[in-house]
Amino acid sequence: MQPDKVKIVEVGPRDGLQNEKALVPTEIKVALIDQLTDAGFTNIEAASFVSPKWVPQMADGAEVMARIRRRPGTLYSALTPNIKGLDAALAAGADEVVIFGAASEAFSQKNINCSIAESMARFEPVAAAAKERGIRLRASVSCSLGCPYQGDVPVGAVVDLVRRMRELGCDEIDIADTIGVGTPDKVQEVMRAASTEFPLERLSGHFHDTYGHALSNVRASLEVGIRIFHSSVAGLGGCPYAKGATGNVATEALLRMMQSLGVETGIDAGKVAQIGEFISRAVGNRGARSTLSANQAS
Repeated sequence: MQPDKVKIVEVGPRDGLQNEKALVPTEIKVALIDQLTDAGFTNIEAASFVSPKWVPQMADGAEVMARIRRRPGTLYSALTPNIKGLDAALAAGADEVVIFGAASEAFSQKNINCSIAESMARFEPVAAAAKERGIRLRASVSCSLGCPYQGDVPVGAVVDLVRRMRELGCDEIDIADTIGVGTPDKVQEVMRAASTEFPLERLSGHFHDTYGHALSNVRASLEVGIRIFHSSVAGLGGCPYAKGATGNVATEALLRMMQSLGVETGIDAGKVAQIGEFISRAVGNRGARSTLSANQAS
């Protein structure tokens, strides 16, 4: 069931950079987002409005959002864990706000210091306020295919969280392989199960490439009807609460794969390759990983 076109959400500026140990200058973040806009992305995860105590790399989110050059038709998303974060994101002009919960109880405690049930209670006012103000709401279901603390995550736990996110009014829900342990068969099982609670066309695949499975998991997702995927330019990323997890699948690799399949993305792959070189130099040469991932896509 191969599509003619897919949507790619670029998460490098937020999910990609948040795990960099050295602070990335605001002007580099702005330049990165502007270049991604010029490359044709219609959805860019640009900032995070969480406490600087927990993610100091994202402390300049408001300034980044104020300085980027916006293109009509492109959604600039921001992570918002609570009402304070939502208010800050709205003041900064976010087009879409993102809430995030884990399908793993252990990961929820480590990541946001509360149970899954408590996290959902926190998200209720955030979701209600976003919908009331007409702002697009996206949810990410972390550890959908495995957890660094509890190991296997029951498919039923993923489905339950998808249902709860649907009830909050989410417009799109990400099925995230936070530590990159997913395999094609398991990915298809989870995606099919999630689609019993949420429209398949509004589910997305968010795959980390820790064990080199990300592109295979994208292909498996395509086969069951997923049409939205997340990627990070130059393969930047990781997770501060998942030791050893590498970045999202490299955007360059994902674009090459889609091109080889004859699937349209609307994104200029040549420009993305240049952006990968730019940000790799800016954060300390990581281009080798991006190049390797791109070669694996061919």
